[in-house]
Amino acid sequence: MNVQENVIQIKERIEKACERVNRNPKDVKIIAVTKYVSVETAQLALEAGIKDLGENRDQGLIDKYEVIGNEATWHFIGSLQSRKVKDIIDKVAYIHSLDRKSLAKEINKRATQKVKCFVQVNTSGEQSKHGLQPDDTISFIESLAELPNIEVIGLMTMAPFVEDENVLRDTFKHLKELQNIIIHKRLPFAPCTELSMGMSNDFEIAVEEGATYIRIGTALVGKEY
Repeated sequence: MNVQENVIQIKERIEKACERVNRNPKDVKIIAVTKYVSVETAQLALEAGIKDLGENRDQGLIDKYEVIGNEATWHFIGSLQSRKVKDIIDKVAYIHSLDRKSLAKEINKRATQKVKCFVQVNTSGEQSKHGLQPDDTISFIESLAELPNIEVIGLMTMAPFVEDENVLRDTFKHLKELQNIIIHKRLPFAPCTELSMGMSNDFEIAVEEGATYIRIGTALVGKEY
């Protein structure tokens, strides 16, 4: 596993995807998802120029943060239990999985400054997926106005693990449509300028459909456990 080579190849694929839809590759940020790899491998991603690291478990984030600290910009990308917020809130720059009011209230309570959050939306319709239903998303975001430490910088979704490009595209398109509606509302606490979508198997399609943050694990750092 050569992380440096992987980063070069992924960036090339992002550039080609951006060319196809007339986007600037600089508008797409790579998050190295390090949940299945060691601290040492996570550090290889940093050395390869990827400064954004994503973890989906609180303990995994805490363990790596103890070694890496603020050398990385940390993203919490998994389902977050309210009782775990206090353990990670001072370590993360972004939370990608805001999907319920109780979690929002806990983040607001524990934070000492505004927390950049992505609201997770289940645009695939899969019962196994976390996230708000699309029809409930706008009212949920509007309800966050009373929480001064929450800033909704964007939306997040996960596409089904399928090869059907149309299914993947529809999942991402739906999120983009929701984003446009929210942007036009001009909510000061929810600029919603970002889209967190796309993983190792589908990030090129996500980029074509407007992703600004892509979450890459296996294709970038591999899988060790």
